[in-house]
Amino acid sequence: MILYDYWRSSSAWRVRIALHWKGVPFERRVVNLIKDGGEQHGAEFQALNPLRQVPVLVTDDGHAIAQSMAIIGYLEERHPTPALLPADPWLRARARQLGEMVNSGTQPLQNLTVLERVQESGGDRNEWARHFIARGLAALEAAALETARTFLVGDAVSIADAYLVPQLYNARRFNVDLAPVPTLVRIESACAALPAFKAAHPDAQSDAVPVAT
Repeated sequence: MILYDYWRSSSAWRVRIALHWKGVPFERRVVNLIKDGGEQHGAEFQALNPLRQVPVLVTDDGHAIAQSMAIIGYLEERHPTPALLPADPWLRARARQLGEMVNSGTQPLQNLTVLERVQESGGDRNEWARHFIARGLAALEAAALETARTFLVGDAVSIADAYLVPQLYNARRFNVDLAPVPTLVRIESACAALPAFKAAHPDAQSDAVPVAT
């Protein structure tokens, strides 16, 4: 499998977590979202994903899949163990819900394309990001309390944790106060100790840079 990836993309990071968690071998192909206006806008990558976003996973039989939720769903079906979705139907739905609170309710409001547009319109991109990240994490903290134990949904890693960890990294990038979300921070620490999460971390990627760009 080939993963088109950028070291600090939170959407791609989620997929790296899933691939490492399931022990699926893959080749990374870096798509630099900043260099020369963004390599994602080139014709070759646009043919893989017309939305011009990472991640894109190219399967062993040559099919391209974009969007982290779709990719992780594919991996879950092809490589069901170790699982990223609980067996219980309600808990499966809750794991997806918590993941989607990040995936559709928080992260898109602070991604690169949106922040560039905010800045072009004369707004403060950092304040915009802080507002929506804090809002999303507060909601996630409240929703997680019903199922949170070691991880967001009980004592097993789930898709929800794969979405949580990159979002907290982004929160720190934008100086969001994490004191109001202690459950999320505690669970992040539990995830950070696991080899799959360590391998997926941006700093462990070949294209990582030492300073913010």
